[in-house]
Amino acid sequence: MERRYSNILSRAKSQRRETKLFLEQLKRKKIKNLDKIFKRITEEIFYDINCLECGNCCITLGPRINNTDIDRLSHFLGMKRAGFRNHYLKTDEDGDAVFKTMPCPFLMKDDNSCSVYKARPRACMEYPHTDAKYMSKSLDLVYENSLYCPAVILVLDRLRQEITLS
Repeated sequence: MERRYSNILSRAKSQRRETKLFLEQLKRKKIKNLDKIFKRITEEIFYDINCLECGNCCITLGPRINNTDIDRLSHFLGMKRAGFRNHYLKTDEDGDAVFKTMPCPFLMKDDNSCSVYKARPRACMEYPHTDAKYMSKSLDLVYENSLYCPAVILVLDRLRQEITLS
């Protein structure tokens, strides 16, 4: 992982209490156009972020794999659904299908690229979930992702600059 991303993640961990408080206040405030604000800031931040220089999400977080993901991935890999499921997936404590191993089995270690990028799981497509609809309902997830994704912390930094919560 590139040093600047490591530094951002270290800062995120040291500021987790402040981040949680900010997001709890944001949840209570009911900001008009919050989805649009998050989306705009996310686009601006990702203009300068290169996920391939980080890869922390693929190293540390396992996405929930739904049936559509299984269909898409097994087809992409030329496998039967059952074979894909047996080889790559397990059921976690919540009853969700997740990868058996982490880092992600499709993460290319030499450059952090994804060997199944065109067929990747929906959760991976939508990560880090800072430009979803109904962001006010996703703020707990944003908090969790802020501990793993430098871009989320940068989005929250910018959001703090733009939104006054007092």
